Amino acid sequence: TRITDAEVMELRYPVHLNRFEIRENSGGNGRFKGGDGIIREIEFLENVEVSLIRQHQEQQPYGLEGGENGKTGKHLLRKLDGTTFSSTEFSAEKGDILTIWTPGGGGFGKEE
Repeated sequence: TRITDAEVMELRYPVHLNRFEIRENSGGNGRFKGGDGIIREIEFLENVEVSLIRQHQEQQPYGLEGGENGKTGKHLLRKLDGTTFSSTEFSAEKGDILTIWTPGGGGFGKEE
């Protein structure tokens, strides 16, 4: 997952990052735990067209050598009127908020 710094994202695009944190316990367990994903909550400051590139939202990132799978990613757009939906291409209006949960990595090896 590419992680663009909040300051860079806000400088380049008409957005404000309300939340940018580690997605605790999203990595699979194992002798070596899979890495945790992140959570980003992005508020749009003007009307925009959005296209998302995503992966591991239907199938969990797999663990190896007995390690557990990581959690799948997901994303959700919350409109100003409170309705929500998930799509990879959409129009967002000023005040809409997109929350993205990136997938966690699969664990490696059986826990001892």
